[in-house]
Amino acid sequence: MLCVAQPRSVQDVEERVQKTFPHPIDKWAIADAQSAIEKRKRRNPLLLPVDKIHPLLKEVLGYKIDYHVCLYIVAVLEYISADILKLAGNYVGNIRHYEISQQDIKVSMCADKVGNLLYHCQSVSFCPSVSVCHCTVEVEVTSLPLYLQDVEVIFSNILDIHELTVKLLGLIEDAVEMTADGSPHPLVGSCFEDLAEEQAFDPYETLSQDILSRQFHEHFSSLMARPTVGLYFQSIAEGFKEAVQYVLPQLMMVPVYHCLHYFELLQQLQEHSEEQDDRECLKQAITALLNLQCSVERIYTKHLPRRKPGEPMYRLYSRQVRSKQLAIKRMNEIQKSIDGWEGKDIGQCCSEFILEGALLRAGAKHERHNFLFDGLMISCKANQSSRLPGSGSGAEFRLKEKFVLRKVRIVDREDSAEFKHAFELVGKDENCVVFCARSAEEKGAWMAALVTLQYRSTLDRMLDTVLQHEEQAQPLRLPSPELYRFAVHDSEENIVFEDRVQSKTGIPIIKAGTVVKLIERLTYHMYADPNFVRTFLTTYRSFCKPQELLGLLIDRIEIPEPEPTEADKQALWNGDQPMAAELQRFRREYVQPVQLRVLNVFRQWVEHHFYDFENDPELRGRLEEYISSIIQLRGKSMRKWVESINKIIKRKMQTQSNGVSHNITFESPPPPIEWHISRLGQTDTFDLMTLHPIEIARQLTLLESELYRAVRPSELVGSVWTKEDKENNSPNLLRMIRHTTNLTLWFEKCIVEAENLDERVAVLTRVIEILQVFQELNNFNGVLEVVSAINSVPVYRLDHTFEAVPERKKRILEEAVELSQDHFKKYLAKLKSINPPCVPFFGIYLTNILKTEEGNPDFLKRHGKELINFSKRRKVAEITGEIQQYQNQPYCLKVQQDIKRFFENLNPMGSLGEKEFSDYLFNKSQEIEPRNCKQPPRFPRKTLYPLKSPGIRPVRTSTSGTLKGHPVPLEREPPHKITFRSIAETEHETSSTASVPTSPNTPTPPQSATSDLISVFLEQDLCNSYGETGAHRHTLSHTHTDRHRHTLSHTHTHTHTHTHTDTHTHTHTHTLTHTHTDTLTHLSLVKHYEQDI
Repeated sequence: MLCVAQPRSVQDVEERVQKTFPHPIDKWAIADAQSAIEKRKRRNPLLLPVDKIHPLLKEVLGYKIDYHVCLYIVAVLEYISADILKLAGNYVGNIRHYEISQQDIKVSMCADKVGNLLYHCQSVSFCPSVSVCHCTVEVEVTSLPLYLQDVEVIFSNILDIHELTVKLLGLIEDAVEMTADGSPHPLVGSCFEDLAEEQAFDPYETLSQDILSRQFHEHFSSLMARPTVGLYFQSIAEGFKEAVQYVLPQLMMVPVYHCLHYFELLQQLQEHSEEQDDRECLKQAITALLNLQCSVERIYTKHLPRRKPGEPMYRLYSRQVRSKQLAIKRMNEIQKSIDGWEGKDIGQCCSEFILEGALLRAGAKHERHNFLFDGLMISCKANQSSRLPGSGSGAEFRLKEKFVLRKVRIVDREDSAEFKHAFELVGKDENCVVFCARSAEEKGAWMAALVTLQYRSTLDRMLDTVLQHEEQAQPLRLPSPELYRFAVHDSEENIVFEDRVQSKTGIPIIKAGTVVKLIERLTYHMYADPNFVRTFLTTYRSFCKPQELLGLLIDRIEIPEPEPTEADKQALWNGDQPMAAELQRFRREYVQPVQLRVLNVFRQWVEHHFYDFENDPELRGRLEEYISSIIQLRGKSMRKWVESINKIIKRKMQTQSNGVSHNITFESPPPPIEWHISRLGQTDTFDLMTLHPIEIARQLTLLESELYRAVRPSELVGSVWTKEDKENNSPNLLRMIRHTTNLTLWFEKCIVEAENLDERVAVLTRVIEILQVFQELNNFNGVLEVVSAINSVPVYRLDHTFEAVPERKKRILEEAVELSQDHFKKYLAKLKSINPPCVPFFGIYLTNILKTEEGNPDFLKRHGKELINFSKRRKVAEITGEIQQYQNQPYCLKVQQDIKRFFENLNPMGSLGEKEFSDYLFNKSQEIEPRNCKQPPRFPRKTLYPLKSPGIRPVRTSTSGTLKGHPVPLEREPPHKITFRSIAETEHETSSTASVPTSPNTPTPPQSATSDLISVFLEQDLCNSYGETGAHRHTLSHTHTDRHRHTLSHTHTHTHTHTHTDTHTHTHTHTLTHTHTDTLTHLSLVKHYEQDI
């Protein structure tokens, strides 16, 4: 009566009790059952054998129910039966009888008001022909064909083992998907704990008893001895009879090995797990499985010696992942132990060692020691001479015969008076060799290995064919597309795939699709695609709003069950349950994977893109409400996902309220702050020349690293930083662009406002020194800021200033300029060769994203319908992924707040507009060095402090500016890579004194860094683009429409052109494209071309 409704949860049983049993007995039964569940952990409160009823309920229902559901049903039945027996006992006592008959029960129930209701309820609920059904079942069981009984004896409860294995695998896969990116390993302890508490591993004990029993072997041997059975198996395929006879018993032992291996793995996992909660779960699982472990090991050791997982038969059938190097090493050791070996090495014709042991060869006096590999069988004789003292050979065996397995047939020999436990190896020339084993068990092991190796491909193909036919005969039934829009079949109208697949997984790559199809594949039931999840969550905002995405994911997780067909309805009308197995499969293979993958998307979303929820509290509240109120009711596995998501949200909210916390431990302390003319607290005197160049570079690097690391992928996808709502969509990116613009203009302003030539040379030299420190700190953004400033027209035309700059500084500058040439080829090589931390040049990423966005359509048309071009989004995500890989490691440098504020508040333009400031710089440049002047005008000095640089060597020995104390992360470069080299600080320094410099972060240069003539970025001296004499600078003729052009997508377009003409007839073109005023200098770094005329 309780099982008619196909219960799957305690709530289902409770509802059935309320509908079936009369009041108030339903409340009493429910209260008693709930009490039994609560007391279950402490002791068993029931008298009925729950453990025996649990598998019986599976047979009745057709599927396995949770242990708590079984406990609830048994508690209800025990309460009802106890109540009925109490009534009957009182009645029998009153009439002074000593036995309770069926008639006594009926009378006592009819005499009681509640009992009378229950009795009539039972009469109405049950079919009148219950006894007929019982008789029918009894007849069917007695007339059951013998082959089904044989199958039960041979395979025991293997289906229960399969069900457990599938469930355990699903839990482990879920745990792997739940693993956070920074976690060292998945937390699988709860997977084993849940199953151990449900006593789900108990079928292993039954299987061990059945498979290792004498009855199994006797029954199996008698079955295979039947002529009809042998002829049937031989008719299926060649070697199939031998495979069944010898391989099948060994395969039936594999689950037993798995069970024993589980116990070992749990111990190892508990010892090595780094999470306290995971270790506790593993400890609970080990404790719960202790009785099972003792029982299985006792059964196993009673019949067979303990076989470890690494031993041959377990290795052959468990398909463990083994190291190829270890296999080759083992084969080489065996070959060395064999005297007289000829021909190819074993490792050249075989890939795996399988088995070894003693066999007696027919016609030989002594036993042979045989080695079996996956392609070769070697028969050897013990080398007696190797055991004698002074013998020349140290080989243990002497080669007698070699058999190539692909050239022989394996023939089973029946026992006879001449040979027992024998088999034959028959060659192509029909020559045969007979080997005899010591026992039937040893023969079975050799035959199983040989037959498996010879017929493995045939057996695998047969299995694949059977599985394919089963899948085609019973396709997974899905809900109607009208009720569930994610059940629409794939077609070119809704999804298109790339021609290639993912190399490692074989998962298809989506080219384009509708939003619904993309969501379906995001949470696909057949496989998980982490790459697609990352790409989708990075780029979805270009075609879908966050609220819309959340709604789609909620719709995806609400999966209706497939509707019954007309045949199903007719069967249901007749009292059958035709859909029970299909619904069970649907829930297991479709509903559960989809729901768990939706939860994984939720977790990845809040973990890596929480800014969506920061900007939209309604979105966060909607997600929290849904996962808390609905998903919590759907089982323990889902509750763990929900707890994980809630923990992430709580952590993110705490971080948001408390501010960003950088709890990072470095291997060495940061270097001390370097001061020059300006000292601590003298903020009014801070300037380019008064601050130490090392500290200027360090603090700018820290600031630019902070700005770089703050940029989110959502600020880049769709080129949103160029759109109208850019201030809201790309705030961090715009801050970085504006900082880069201000710093570049500040460098230009500092140079051209130094009217005195000596001061101007000192300022320009100081800027190049800052560039040097940028290089050592891997701040490529800073390097190219300096390059952009020096290559700007107001600075670039200062020939007399550059003539006075030391040659070494010029070479440093030239080599830095070459980073941006040839489409940033040397810069990209340099970036790939260094170790983080670093600050990449952001302009090249913006250029690549713009090209990708503008060069590819947002939608692809297929059969008149527009599909989202996801291939385009994937390309953009690859660029953002490259940006993110450099956002993780910070610098081991100390922030000096006063200097940081100074650079954060830089405003070189003041109140001037862009055009006015550009004209001001150029006019100032012409003022200090008029066009075609032979000598620059004389101007008095504006400063009283000395112009001599403090250099870029720290006064005190400092530690590395990198995280792990690796000062110049270039020592691992091959010779052809770009490398750092030291530059002497004074003109009189020799190569010997400059060989071991002390850089701002105490670099340890490569051993070859011994010459101050070698450049900072290149290993060879390049041609000097400026020349060696005064003619090395370019004479500039200025017109108002010359070649330095600023094209501004702004309220006006300003064209400012300067034509450079030098003695080498070079023309240098700088093209700058801007989308707003603040990107003037930043995007000047993006496109820098040099053309020789």
